[in-house]
Amino acid sequence: MLRYILRKSLYGILVLLGVIILVFFLFQGFGDPSRLVMGQTSDSATQANIKKELYLIDDKGAPVSKFKQFLHYLNDVSPVGFHTAEEISKKKLKGFFVGGHTKLGLKVPYLRKSYQSKREVWSILMQALPGTLMLALAAMFIAVLIGVPLGVMAAVKQNTWMDTSAVFSSIVGISAPSFFMGIIMVYLFGFVLSSWTGLHIAGSWFAIDSEGHRRLTLQNLILPAITLGIRPLAIITQLTRSSMLDVLDQDYIRTAYAKGLSRRQVIWKHGLRNALNPVITAITGWFAELLAGAFFVEYIFGWQGIGKVTVDALEKLDYPVVMGAVLVAAAFFILINILADILYGVVDPRVKSE
Repeated sequence: MLRYILRKSLYGILVLLGVIILVFFLFQGFGDPSRLVMGQTSDSATQANIKKELYLIDDKGAPVSKFKQFLHYLNDVSPVGFHTAEEISKKKLKGFFVGGHTKLGLKVPYLRKSYQSKREVWSILMQALPGTLMLALAAMFIAVLIGVPLGVMAAVKQNTWMDTSAVFSSIVGISAPSFFMGIIMVYLFGFVLSSWTGLHIAGSWFAIDSEGHRRLTLQNLILPAITLGIRPLAIITQLTRSSMLDVLDQDYIRTAYAKGLSRRQVIWKHGLRNALNPVITAITGWFAELLAGAFFVEYIFGWQGIGKVTVDALEKLDYPVVMGAVLVAAAFFILINILADILYGVVDPRVKSE
């Protein structure tokens, strides 16, 4: 099992490296960074300093090749990198460094600074990350809480109106894009029926009191979480139903009935556990997808998360924030898939022998 996890981790690192290459060559070089940072009024000396800080020119003012720019960027975003004492101080790198003038460090990835706010991208994203994680977890909780029992019920009551209703509802849920459902939910429950639901069109996961302190408020989480959870709920329902139908037809299920076990024990203890593997795949895979799908939902509901920060950054041509957001989302996607592999080993011991 350990070898299996290490192999998956290596694949994950290679995927992340591919994402870094793609992100760098997609966004690096769009516009003049010195103009985007300082505006049209910056002088030539200020522009030169900014370009030097971004490794666009060297100490002599000569242009740096794209390949060298990429190596500098890779060194910055990597958790392991080489930096001079001056760079560590100027960039305020956090971590453990050893060596002489050029030090080897185990550090927090440096995602550079926002063109607009001049704040560190890492700080901006970490401030927004709790909102996105909260939204994704709430959406997946709703999807699992409803989808798994609904799928089991549909399988047990196969070819009845309950089964037909569950399948039809899941097809509708899969077919409806999150941004479309978001608009419907906002208009219906946040505007037309607002006096009944007590919900608002937009709102964040925190409220600022009279003293300027943040206060957690989950009321605004309801609509975006339901909107984001509709599609994974539909997928989980169909997968659970399909997997349960296969399991309930196995010999060991008939043996369990023959031993006198109750219907509830057979279905929930023996049947569901053996049907969980494809469901776990859907849950972990869709949780990673939710981090990306949350971009549109956050923007529609005004939810303060990485998605809204990224869309706002795109509108302002703040490319370091966009690049950092893509890398953070990719890293979470990889970590979640590794977690899925570990869960496979817990649910299905046969994985450990692979």
